[in-house]
Amino acid sequence: MSNNTIISAKDLSLTFQTNDGPVHALKDVSLDIKKGDFVSFIGPSGCGKTTFLRVMADLEQPTAGSIKMNGVSPEEARRSRAYGYVFQAAGLYPWRTIGGNIRLPLEIMGYDKADQAERVKRVLELVELGGFEKKFPWQLSGGMQQRASIARALAFDADILLMDEPFGALDEIVRDHLNEQLL
Repeated sequence: MSNNTIISAKDLSLTFQTNDGPVHALKDVSLDIKKGDFVSFIGPSGCGKTTFLRVMADLEQPTAGSIKMNGVSPEEARRSRAYGYVFQAAGLYPWRTIGGNIRLPLEIMGYDKADQAERVKRVLELVELGGFEKKFPWQLSGGMQQRASIARALAFDADILLMDEPFGALDEIVRDHLNEQLL
């Protein structure tokens, strides 16, 4: 793996055992992603896009092959907080405000309160949710909740950002704006 390769998969496979027999979710996937690359996985439903992201994020274990994230295993990358992850569903804690949800990884990582406040403000503005920091998830639309989830993943400036259909619930104008910001 070269110095600027941040994700490297070699002959990666994942097979789920089901009552109906094995399901080959990933089969012999090999790729290298370099620092600064913007990569999209496109394919029909059920082809393994989410499964591949889940393997990268250490949420699924491959049954064959290998994968490295920033030169380490997905587990080590998770433990060192080397990536941000945006799920298909927002996954916000309903008892925490929007600001509290965004601050959570920053609190866990030990950022001081002033830095947390600055980062929350910055990412809320980025996703066009300035002024919503004290609202609770149930007070926001589904698209606004998803934008808050994106803000949470952006707040700690991870080297890698994994996103699973993050713009599905967003209107076209906001989707275009966020695409530009992420690029």
